[in-house]
Amino acid sequence: MSAVVDPGSQIERKLHKLGLRTPADCLLHLPLRYEDETRVTDIGRLLPGVFAQVEGEVTRCEVQMRPRRQLVAAVADETGELALRFLNFYPSQQRQLAVGSRVRVRGEPRGGLFGLEMVHPRVGGADAQLPQRLTPVYPTTQGLAQSILRRQIAAALAQADLSDSLPDVVRERWGLCGFADALRELHTPAADATVEDLAQHTHPAWRRVKFDELLAQQLSLALARAERRSRRAPAMPRAAGADTLFERLLAQLPFRLSKAQQRVVAEISADLGRAHPMQRLLQGDVGAGKTVVAALAAAQAIDHGYQVALMAPTEILAEQHLRKFGEWLAPLGVNIAWLSGSLSAKARREPLAALASGEAQLIVGTQALIQEHVQFHRLGLAITDEQHRFGVGQRLALREKGVAGADGIHQLMMSATPIPRTLAMTVYADLDVSEIDELPPGRTPVLTKLVNDVRRDEVVARIHVAVEAGRQAYWVCPLVEESEALELQTAVDTFETLRAALPQLRVGLVHGKLPTAEKAEVMRAFKAGELDLLVATTVIEVGVDVPNASLMVIEHAERFGLAQLHQLRGRVGRGSAESICVLMYQAPLSRVAKQRLRTMHETTDGFLIAQRDLALRGPGEFLGVRQSGEALLRFADLREDGGLVDEAREAAAWMLAEYPDAVHAHLARWLRGRENFLKA
Repeated sequence: MSAVVDPGSQIERKLHKLGLRTPADCLLHLPLRYEDETRVTDIGRLLPGVFAQVEGEVTRCEVQMRPRRQLVAAVADETGELALRFLNFYPSQQRQLAVGSRVRVRGEPRGGLFGLEMVHPRVGGADAQLPQRLTPVYPTTQGLAQSILRRQIAAALAQADLSDSLPDVVRERWGLCGFADALRELHTPAADATVEDLAQHTHPAWRRVKFDELLAQQLSLALARAERRSRRAPAMPRAAGADTLFERLLAQLPFRLSKAQQRVVAEISADLGRAHPMQRLLQGDVGAGKTVVAALAAAQAIDHGYQVALMAPTEILAEQHLRKFGEWLAPLGVNIAWLSGSLSAKARREPLAALASGEAQLIVGTQALIQEHVQFHRLGLAITDEQHRFGVGQRLALREKGVAGADGIHQLMMSATPIPRTLAMTVYADLDVSEIDELPPGRTPVLTKLVNDVRRDEVVARIHVAVEAGRQAYWVCPLVEESEALELQTAVDTFETLRAALPQLRVGLVHGKLPTAEKAEVMRAFKAGELDLLVATTVIEVGVDVPNASLMVIEHAERFGLAQLHQLRGRVGRGSAESICVLMYQAPLSRVAKQRLRTMHETTDGFLIAQRDLALRGPGEFLGVRQSGEALLRFADLREDGGLVDEAREAAAWMLAEYPDAVHAHLARWLRGRENFLKA
């Protein structure tokens, strides 16, 4: 850190807590907002909620004891009087506000009992010279004053390297101001600067900072992609001949692949045939047919004598994959093993031994697959479903279990949560992306209805009608048991209520707290048609495929996110019958809840839903599992800066080709050791 702060001091520890260890860190610790202390406002012109600075004479100052001990004062000018209130104060503040003193007061006025007042304003002498620039207000931590941050950042501006990492031709081509000019303008903006542009991050200085950040991300991911292509992986091209596992699986499928599935299979097949690691994201809407594509990829790897691992985030989803892959591959002679955290130590021994010996050709499981004691004989392909639910470390751990003599394995990541374009170009720019953009034949559109929960009896009656017609139904609840914090209808209570209301129906209950065997038995019974109605929590969100289920009720739909609602709705509409999803809500609804439910009512397009979900939640929350403790981007906003992403991507390609030295200088400034976070 600079010489302004003593090493090892309490202030230095607080600066480190903010990530400020070097002058370069301080340069990029940008203001949250600005206060205009360059002028004095008449008290009579103050507006509630608008920061201002006034000057006047203290007309009153006293310590009041009710309702609590506090210092109350007033300052007046020719246009009016302003009350000041201090809930915590020192004797020095009382002396500073002696009646008759002339002071300058800065703060945010608000409505009080007797007119406008400022609570805990900053008070200074009226004889001090007014600043010539806007005053920055920085993100801070408890006990670290703004004055200390301002001194530290001013020292950094004088000490740090402000040389430009972008060649002049790059700045000119994209109309960017200089790096040093941008930082000085953001830290010490002139009095005539447009506060609105600064606050809304549309000022040219903000544009330069956001462009630089996005450019660093694009450069890092492009280098990571190039590095991956330099690594070795087992080449497993699609073998010719009708006797291959791939062709036998394709021939025995009870349906034809859609054109989109055929295109995606070809893309993955070509990747597997190359001698560098595939890293492909397979995305498609709910029910688009990603699982059979993954099965064909597995067959291609097994044809070459390699093992395949399929990892899913939940046991119920992993079990669904086990059943599907078992139906397709086991009759063709493939040895499939199962591994999950719920297995006893004794039950684990057999699959672990089969993996280590190579007897097991395909292993399906949960995060148990990445435990240190799990050893593969010849792992060549890892398939990860709902990949955004896994952290970077979990995905990398599976990659490290690859076949000896290779630098990596092929990875296929699947997601039924479509990735909006801006995320695909930034967070996922290191991946090749395949999209299944059409539904297989036979899938019927789902009609979505919004129903206030005061009409619950009508919904229950609708279930009875659906079952009478030979159909099955889901009833989804957000909680398993009663919660004092949220007065929601619980799955257990709902199960008992519906069983009493519909005595002639066979009602089942499934949730995450059930023992694995019991949960599997309930799901088997529902799929086999032995249950008419399944009351469930979100454990059925992904992986459950019951074509005869044509009605879904989602209790307290306002409490679910868009991605969850879309996934749940995808559990129906899998057969030929008209399917309905009832989103039952409790009024009044928040603004965001209204937007979510309106979106679900208006469209079944997963890509449009994902785009709106990103707009509502932001990229970090949208991705589900944060990939690090740091924000995905500190300054750029993927919801607002899509155009800037395009420009940064184009600039990155140009700089990599023409200005490699500038690339390394730019990354050194912006990433400083975070490259692995971005490329993972």
